Amino acid sequence: MKNAQRKYFPSIAQMIDRLCIVTLKSIKIAANKKEYEAEAAEIMHDLDLLLGRNQGRLIRAVIVNAIINETIWANEATAREGAGDPQRLLLTHSLNSVRAQSMNAITAVTGGRKDLKLDYMSPALTKKYGYDFAEVLG
Repeated sequence: MKNAQRKYFPSIAQMIDRLCIVTLKSIKIAANKKEYEAEAAEIMHDLDLLLGRNQGRLIRAVIVNAIINETIWANEATAREGAGDPQRLLLTHSLNSVRAQSMNAITAVTGGRKDLKLDYMSPALTKKYGYDFAEVLG
């Protein structure tokens, strides 16, 4: 590990809560993405120091997975009601690729079979609907 000193001093629970917040901000507020990703990296660094190697990455992948699943669920509920833009169904298809990436990030830490079909993500489409997942699972 490059720097073994903590950079973020709240409790583990507070760090995980803040990691949730900066992850959401990174996804939803593209203008400040670089700053949010830098803060997330510091938090993950300290989680690794406290919990063990790659635990920050594991926690972030779980956070992204939860965000994706909630977004897909809400999007599909709107579509079932016949409300909203019908093209949003394409968003669900694209988000499933991000979901697979988050599960692959979890698998990279915990071991297991990776999903190799990630070719259906449309970053332009996810950004169109306000979700920028670039660099979040980096």
